Amino acid sequence: MIRLLFLVLIISAGHAAPFTGDLGSGLLYYRAHELPGDLPAPAAQAGQSCVLDLRFTRADAAAATALSGWIKFHAAPRSPVFILANAETSAAVLAVLSRRDASPGIILLGAAAAGFAPDIAVAVEAAVERTAYDAAESGIALDRLVYAPVEKVRNDEAKLARERKSETSSDNPPRPSPAVRENAEPAAAPAAQPSPPPLTDPVLQRAVHLHRALLALKRI
Repeated sequence: MIRLLFLVLIISAGHAAPFTGDLGSGLLYYRAHELPGDLPAPAAQAGQSCVLDLRFTRADAAAATALSGWIKFHAAPRSPVFILANAETSAAVLAVLSRRDASPGIILLGAAAAGFAPDIAVAVEAAVERTAYDAAESGIALDRLVYAPVEKVRNDEAKLARERKSETSSDNPPRPSPAVRENAEPAAAPAAQPSPPPLTDPVLQRAVHLHRALLALKRI
């Protein structure tokens, strides 16, 4: 009965396909802006692990019921569903998630808040989470939000030549005239500005790391 209701609601929704992505190693990503229309089609994720991003998702009670059916139909110990949610997720959806049956195939992650207690709490500021969430919408690849790019120091020939020239100049600094020495004050060195940390999505990052850990342990 639950499966039939789930299929009927999905077919009748008539919404566009959800925001999707591939997180590698057999892990798919689905983002639902509004339910039930953004739930993946029944055949899209069959037998495969996935991340279902329900942060900021809009839904009414009927749509939340469709979500419950989708979860029961897809989640399994060998193909878990990693659900991302937060305090901005629809109250109807949070109610369904709070009443879900305990299952090794469902793992709820997010920033803990009043009325929302995930299985795995991730420490992240609301503004940071929103910025990372919106970044994916603007075209930044999901893997860039999971794996922060590493800036490698390049010791090319031109750079080494500049450093040698700088060292030579510092060993033989020009001598100022007596008038300059008497009147000039030492110039303060400009303060180095630290570069901002790379943008990451800590909640999505934790889901991917957990998936990889389960793979390594041969649990999935």
